[in-house]
Amino acid sequence: MIPTPLKMIGAPGSPYSRKMRSLLRYRRIPYLFIQQNSPTAAALPRPKVPLLPTFILPEGDEMVPVTDSTPLIRRFEDAFKDRSVIPPDPALAFLDELLEDFADEWLTKCMFHYRWYHEADAKKAQRVLPHWAMTDVSDEQIAPFQKMIGERQIERLSVVGSNDTTASVIEESYLRFLSVFDSQLETSRFLFGRRPASSDFAMMGQLTCLSLFDPTPSALTAESSPRVYAWTEVMEDLSGLEVEEDDWLDAPSVPSSLRDLLAEVGRFHAPFLLANAEALEQGAEQVETEIGGRPWVQKPFPYQGKCLAWLRESFSRLAPDARATVNAVLEGTGCEVLFR
Repeated sequence: MIPTPLKMIGAPGSPYSRKMRSLLRYRRIPYLFIQQNSPTAAALPRPKVPLLPTFILPEGDEMVPVTDSTPLIRRFEDAFKDRSVIPPDPALAFLDELLEDFADEWLTKCMFHYRWYHEADAKKAQRVLPHWAMTDVSDEQIAPFQKMIGERQIERLSVVGSNDTTASVIEESYLRFLSVFDSQLETSRFLFGRRPASSDFAMMGQLTCLSLFDPTPSALTAESSPRVYAWTEVMEDLSGLEVEEDDWLDAPSVPSSLRDLLAEVGRFHAPFLLANAEALEQGAEQVETEIGGRPWVQKPFPYQGKCLAWLRESFSRLAPDARATVNAVLEGTGCEVLFR
């Protein structure tokens, strides 16, 4: 039993906060959105690793801080039954999980890169982000926080893999994503039918930054895909969308546009996941591989090693018929190499 309203600590600039806030609105789960760094947030328990969003949830007789949006979505599926965001077909549920991982772990590279790699984007973010926590201060008072946030985030570019070597790969991947996602939305309002799945919310979360806030990718999105731009804004609040169980896609009817999107996962995200896992296993200091025919270099990312392990665990739990469906959909996309 999870008491409501849920207490969610987040920030407008956090794509995962936007992902979860939109999901709660759609599922009509009562919640309180508590601004990060507010007095209310300071009085609540904090996780060992301060990630956004943080939910305060029951564990035994205590209320504890819980992070990580993907398992939180599954936990809320068990606790709140109406308006599920997980397709009932096991094969589609697995494909949804794979696309959610792509959004959370690859598109976030695009988001962080565009926000802090380009001067105009970094300048806007550096000036605006601190004001989400405090508006009632003078320009002189906010200036040190603006400087600190800008310097800290730019230093973290290497952590997500954004550097002079990888910049062109990241930017090509975003433009390709826009093209194939646009085609998908032209055939279906959401990824898995006429109702949103967890992967829709994951993509929307990253796109609230890429489409709606950061100048460079926002201009690219509005120019190349006004459909994606508009979809992102609509996804912010789907509380009034009425849905039926037969709104889900039939597993044998996966459209070519969705397979094209999976091929982008196979082109960019899959090779990184494999190279990252190998570097972690070998204790290497660098991930060195090719993605999209060009070199990719970054530090190993332990969390994304866990993500690959979790995807493989989910694949291994599929019943034979569901696994056969997944294999048929993934064949030729480049994603199939993750599960051999």
